[in-house]
Amino acid sequence: MRTCVFLLLFLAVVGAVYLHGLGSVGLLGPDEPRYAAIGREMASSGDWVTPRLWGEPWFEKPALLYWLTAAGHLAGLGADLSPRIPVALLSLAYLLLQFLVLWRLDGVRVAWMATLVLATTAGWSAYSQIGVTDLPLAAAFNGCLLLGILWVETGSRRALAGCGFCFGLGLLAKGLVPGVLVLPLLFFGWRRWRAWWLPAAVAVVVAGPWYLAMFWQHGRLFFDDFILRHHFSRFATNALQHEQPVWFYLPVLAAALFPWPTLLAVVGRGVWQERRHRILVATFVFGLLFFSFSTNKLPGYVLPLLPPLCIVIAVSLEQCRSARRPLALAAMLLAFCPVVATILPESLMFGLRRANLGEVPWEYFGYVMPVMIGVWLLEAYGRRLAAVAVVAGGAAAGLLFIKLSAAPVLDELVSSRGLWRKVVAVGEPVCVESLHRSMRYGLNYYTVKPLPDCSADGARVRIEQRPGGIPRVAQR
Repeated sequence: MRTCVFLLLFLAVVGAVYLHGLGSVGLLGPDEPRYAAIGREMASSGDWVTPRLWGEPWFEKPALLYWLTAAGHLAGLGADLSPRIPVALLSLAYLLLQFLVLWRLDGVRVAWMATLVLATTAGWSAYSQIGVTDLPLAAAFNGCLLLGILWVETGSRRALAGCGFCFGLGLLAKGLVPGVLVLPLLFFGWRRWRAWWLPAAVAVVVAGPWYLAMFWQHGRLFFDDFILRHHFSRFATNALQHEQPVWFYLPVLAAALFPWPTLLAVVGRGVWQERRHRILVATFVFGLLFFSFSTNKLPGYVLPLLPPLCIVIAVSLEQCRSARRPLALAAMLLAFCPVVATILPESLMFGLRRANLGEVPWEYFGYVMPVMIGVWLLEAYGRRLAAVAVVAGGAAAGLLFIKLSAAPVLDELVSSRGLWRKVVAVGEPVCVESLHRSMRYGLNYYTVKPLPDCSADGARVRIEQRPGGIPRVAQR
């Protein structure tokens, strides 16, 4: 009973951190406003089958995120919260599922450590607060993975059916990607391959109707664009202009683990002893190789690999003799939270390579020194779970600090919402002379009806943006 109470308290605290100020920053980048616009159009048109962007069919991603956003609009959450709150709630639902499955398989200590670490990593917490497809895929696939492992270990048919349900959600979240990531699980469960009909049937029931409806309505056009272009071409060619070197995801994963990458030092051979842990390791390694050899790479692609990695870290923490140094160093990394808040707007606008990283004032390390000492002492006296909880609490506080510090700049300069407010203040027709595509998608979302190009419109007020500059509204 006490564990259940603490679990509910944990979910309430994490939910409060994730949801706090969720609408204080407008939609970011090209993808979030574009997906939000599709979801809003679904809600207004009543067509829940074909994703449409400004009236035209859009076959880049399946419908799950659009359905969640449309439901948010119908619930009256507004333009900024409708795409984000459903994703945050889905993140919390996965954290609950992960805790419950690990509690049964590895005990309550591993369940707590894995869930505390994952919930406070930079990658998971950041993607839990934006309306893009990466978190829905990660939650759905890892739900499938954990329930599949539970079936492998216990033979539970209920877990196997749940695995199929989550796999179907994964197919609706981001297409065929979970079909690749699930291969290590299938390899370890091949001896009972006759039982696979159950999750396959459940997945077909969940995802099949939408895919059949899309093929029925759009035929070859849907197949060519969704399957060939956004799956096989995305993997094998640089047509989508996201080409990165093969080592790209190594620093991405280290950043996504912040402030916990120091705990990788505790991972050892002992994690290979149990079959369920071997499945997690194999899934992570296979997924990392798969994404690394893909031509097109974006940071969010490896988000599904973060939960198995955090579970492996938690299992290793439970097995190792001492973790004083890795845990204390994780606490030390919290000193970089103010630096992250400073460089975040600039890195989102111009890229991390062009952002001014500046210096880390030494007093920041003085602020976290008591946390480091407390973590060291807790670990020294055998209170490892408490030490992990202290670092997790510091990470949650750091996340709140980053949100509060960076939100005004992000909203005014990085999101298109600040530009939209300037357009509204003009009070007369405005056209677009030049504007980066990420800002253009966001502006179109907030104006509802896309603004015309200046080449085709005689409006006296124009929006222009020089390369690497900030958009401005000026008289023609």
